[in-house]
Amino acid sequence: MSLTRSLILLFAGLLLTACKVGPKYRTPSTAVPPVFKENPPDYFKESGVFKEAIPQDALLRGEWWTIFGDPCLNELAQQVRVSNQTIAAAEAQYRAALAAIGVARADLFPTVTGGLTAVDARSPSNRVVGQTGVGGTGTFFQLPFLMSYEVDLWGRIRNTISANKDLAEASAADLESIRLSMIAELAADYFQLRGLDLQEQLLRASVIAFEQALELTTNRYNQGIASGVDVAQAQTQLETTRAQLIDLGVARAQFEHAIAMLTGRPPAELNIAAVTDVFEPPAIPVGLPSDLLQRRPDIAAAERRVAAANADIGVAKAAYFPSITFNGAAGTEGSQIANLLQMPNRFWSIGATLVQTIFDAGRRKSTVEGTEANYDLTVANYRQTVLTAFQQVEDNLAALRILAQEQRQQNLATTAAQRSLDLTFNRYRGGITTYIDVIVAQNALLANQRAEIIVRTTRMTSSVLLIKALGGVWVP
Repeated sequence: MSLTRSLILLFAGLLLTACKVGPKYRTPSTAVPPVFKENPPDYFKESGVFKEAIPQDALLRGEWWTIFGDPCLNELAQQVRVSNQTIAAAEAQYRAALAAIGVARADLFPTVTGGLTAVDARSPSNRVVGQTGVGGTGTFFQLPFLMSYEVDLWGRIRNTISANKDLAEASAADLESIRLSMIAELAADYFQLRGLDLQEQLLRASVIAFEQALELTTNRYNQGIASGVDVAQAQTQLETTRAQLIDLGVARAQFEHAIAMLTGRPPAELNIAAVTDVFEPPAIPVGLPSDLLQRRPDIAAAERRVAAANADIGVAKAAYFPSITFNGAAGTEGSQIANLLQMPNRFWSIGATLVQTIFDAGRRKSTVEGTEANYDLTVANYRQTVLTAFQQVEDNLAALRILAQEQRQQNLATTAAQRSLDLTFNRYRGGITTYIDVIVAQNALLANQRAEIIVRTTRMTSSVLLIKALGGVWVP
């Protein structure tokens, strides 16, 4: 009958596991504007590149970098996805978070242990007061199987599992956020490198033009038309431009090394051939501000950490209530190992323990207050992440809009500088002006041409940053 009563208590405890203390989770509210403050550039068009936003932030964002249409960038991005060590570390953290779920879930089931015990002991001759017996020394063997099971009356274990699930989902979002950041960093470095290739092409063409100008000036000097000062000025201009051309190699090498590191290779194993194709930033569908809450993986990670902190409050509050633990033991024991498995040597026991903390000097109260404070912290971090996302989108929208205007203006400046140089050089050939005026016009044209390339490069990197701020794009 005692076994029956114990089993009844066990099943009654299992029925009570529907209870679960702690606050019900709700996604924190955030202020979301209906539209972005900054208007996209004129060349942007909403073109259905994005899929309909759904709250599945752990999913891969698609090969968003293909929107730039650069085969070399596409190949490098695939290498980053496979070999980048920062992504590999984040993936390992995600697997560890998944394993933590299994550890927490194991507490829902009984723990059973078994073993073999051998003890040498001496029995006293007087085991009972007033009686005599035969004492002696012998070996005692025991083959026990022990079972322990805590009934999850108040949801402590289930809240722990829920918290670990939320943290695993946050880790998955972290992995996607790091993957997005690494490929965005690759794309930004790549376009910086390509911008240096354009500057190198410009400076090489300038060196050729300045060599021709030096030859012309030297001939005029030999004919007695130009002075030695003109020749020296032409020589200075040529050598200065050659030095600028060499200086570009330092920055280009550093960007190439950074790209190699992102692809998980030593710099010696990567060489990116120079290309001089003129690139233009693509039109990027921006969508609505509310879409960011579903597209940005860092926002998803922050929200999942709020959910985990909410579950932690339930874990802490469960300590206010009593815990019930069922314990059982079964096995055999005897003085001879050969007879250990015989039926007369068997034993078993089963029982339940009810434990309630009566006094802990405010430990549970402080623990609950700590989890509530941590919940408020995660809510603030979540809202700050959302605000930061809005700021990043607005910043890059403004940058692209203003840079598009700047490039149009810079094109006009470059055209004017070229016309000024042509007029000045013709005047110099005609002996109307000195070579110093040619030098000034050449410097003005070269500076405006380089500025035009820098603006174009900045537009490309701002496009990358905008895509990153939007959480990546989905390609059909």
